Amino acid sequence: MSYCKECGSKLTFRRNGLDGDVPYCETCKAFRFPQYNVAISTIVMNEAMDQIILIQQYGRTDNILVAGYVNLGESLEEGLKREVHEELGLTVTKCQYLRSKYFEKSNTLMCNFLSVVDDMSLDHINEEIDRISWFSLEEAKACIKPGSLAQEFLNQGIADLLEGRIRL
Repeated sequence: MSYCKECGSKLTFRRNGLDGDVPYCETCKAFRFPQYNVAISTIVMNEAMDQIILIQQYGRTDNILVAGYVNLGESLEEGLKREVHEELGLTVTKCQYLRSKYFEKSNTLMCNFLSVVDDMSLDHINEEIDRISWFSLEEAKACIKPGSLAQEFLNQGIADLLEGRIRL
């Protein structure tokens, strides 16, 4: 962040107590803390918790997790439920927060969940989804986009599930 979001002036750095050096606008006389987007991603599972949905979207062939930005005023859980319903037409019945990671490429804090949906029908996907399939846990691990944040979240989530760290 190089310029003030309010007035457009070039920011300098000024010491702000325990926060250390923080961008500061001399014109507005205000600290400008760095900002980023917030999004959810979720490992969508069936009730038996033995199948995972992976999607392909926007003309791509990579399998990824369901993800989307959290709207202003929404909680993470509300954003999760809305995104799953908008993209898949399914209702989340249970969810558990797993972990987060900053994704520099899109300046986004990705907040990952495991969620369970009400049924396994895939009849109501929206225009963002080109392809959708249910996979076994092992198939999902083998088919997720290699080297992606989705792969990292999926592998850690499955390990958490198999080691009993997830209690829905």
